[in-house]
Amino acid sequence: MQIPYSKNYIKFLKYTIFLNFLFVQLFYAQYATIDWKIHNVGAVRQFVTNMGTLDDSYQTPFTRYRGLLWCEMPVGSNEEHIYQGGIWVGGIDVNGDTLVSVSRTHFTPHEFFPSAEPWDTIWVAQRGDTLDIPYWPDYVGVSDQDFICRYSDYNILNISKHRPLYLDVIQQSYAWSSHPLDEFIVFSYDVIPTKNDIHNVYVGFWLHGEVGNNAVGDNFIDELTLFFPEKHMAVAEDNIGGNDGTAISPIGIKILEPADTSMVYTFKWYDHENLAGFDRDPLRYRVAMSSGEIMQNRPDPERAHISVCFGPFEYVAVGDTLHFEIAEVFGYGRDAMFENADYLDFLKSKEYRVPSPPPRPPLHITILNQGARISWKPRSGDVNPESYQDPYRGDGDPQPFEGYRLYKSTVSAQGPWTLLAEYDLPDDDYGPNTGLEYEYTDIGLLNNFEYYYSITAYSKPDSVTQFPSQESGVSINAKVVIPGTPPPETVGQVAVVPNPYRGDIAYHEFNPQWEKPSHGRNWMEQDRRIQFINLPVSCEIKVYTLAGDLVDTIRHTNPDKGFEDWNLTSSVGQAISSGIYLFTVEDLKTGRVQVGKFVIIK
Repeated sequence: MQIPYSKNYIKFLKYTIFLNFLFVQLFYAQYATIDWKIHNVGAVRQFVTNMGTLDDSYQTPFTRYRGLLWCEMPVGSNEEHIYQGGIWVGGIDVNGDTLVSVSRTHFTPHEFFPSAEPWDTIWVAQRGDTLDIPYWPDYVGVSDQDFICRYSDYNILNISKHRPLYLDVIQQSYAWSSHPLDEFIVFSYDVIPTKNDIHNVYVGFWLHGEVGNNAVGDNFIDELTLFFPEKHMAVAEDNIGGNDGTAISPIGIKILEPADTSMVYTFKWYDHENLAGFDRDPLRYRVAMSSGEIMQNRPDPERAHISVCFGPFEYVAVGDTLHFEIAEVFGYGRDAMFENADYLDFLKSKEYRVPSPPPRPPLHITILNQGARISWKPRSGDVNPESYQDPYRGDGDPQPFEGYRLYKSTVSAQGPWTLLAEYDLPDDDYGPNTGLEYEYTDIGLLNNFEYYYSITAYSKPDSVTQFPSQESGVSINAKVVIPGTPPPETVGQVAVVPNPYRGDIAYHEFNPQWEKPSHGRNWMEQDRRIQFINLPVSCEIKVYTLAGDLVDTIRHTNPDKGFEDWNLTSSVGQAISSGIYLFTVEDLKTGRVQVGKFVIIK
């Protein structure tokens, strides 16, 4: 019988769990090496933690991640797809107790944590790299961007209502940079009992979809919740229109391994308010994981609370490894997502061994006055993309490298990107045959603004298998450049820009941006910015009101950068008001002082 929970009880329960989250964070995070990384080589930007989750919301800021999107596809679109996501593992221990260990869900705190060992972070590899990971010696990279981490359900024990199965979980995730592999991410899990044998094990994945355009609105409550048994895939898809716009891509959670039709599969969707009862392990195991119920597609657009689980793995002994793989699948519409899901089956059958892009080129940048010089010729010790070999090409080409592409962005290291130049091998059947170059000078830039550059290498298409040309990731090789003049010998020419600062001007909409949002893509009051320019290497800036009250003190020590930003906030965190302000700049080497003023109009 479903227990009816009142709204007040739900609020109380949320508040209690929130306090528990904070307690765990403040008093027990010291026992775990929390880490996060962003998959950013392909069309998907996916946040990954070493706690088994694909999110880390404001309620549990273990990672201190400052972005606003957990899962963006396509990159630069502002389209979110995940609010929460992570694995579940349930089974029956030697005492006959039914236990489930979960990554954080509604009404359930984090139960998986890494250890405190410094190497229990997230390791990063490219295809062919060899890493000496303590729990996985001689790990060899599989994709264009592998993340590898380990976490356990017993590293922190005094979590409310949590009884561990004593599991180690080794998680790998794979991302690729080029079509047709760049619109999905594969997650591979090895689950290892460390203390007790476990019977009738079920595993699964929890998803709270949040599919919509974050720039339009954040009221993500109009998803379609779907399941496609023949593809072993649960889907959250944005309904047309609504307060969050219409997202380009659905998100599918596809079970890749085991590909066993004899398994019992359970697909369920939930009302937001009814999730409170699933904080009890036996109920979660019996109803959500092992029942074999395949619910009909949800008839109404709502929040996409989904679990898809499978099993049983009848007996997993201490030291045994239970292996399974799940993929996030995207596409430009549902049909394109299905095509990517089918291609994933092919990719899995090839053990992910398909032609790869060349290694990313070295990138060297020289800062100029109103310009930047970008070079990428390999130096001693650099990996040379032109000499890479690919054993998985059907044509056996001994030199699959074809050329370089240079990109520029005025927004961020994730783009959007503009192709500045392309250089490829001369006298072959591919590309414009421009010949190779290794340097580009970009002039006419604005000093003290941020620009981003990236250089990629790409391959010839495979002439036998017709596999398309593969290109190394753009964002993964990006570097920020701030053109400008070197610091002067001493004070005397320090100025403030803009002066006056006007609150009615949307500086964050400049191209390139003058005020760059610090918490994702939404500009906030603390992102206001003026800049003190022509600063010597070591100096101290003091800002005063006209009455002589000290507002803030800014220290500057940088041999390369002759400017310093200030966000119009006092030393006690208060936003300043309109008015005329005075400043002094003291050269800490010579003792010389310059006085000036600036105007703020809000």
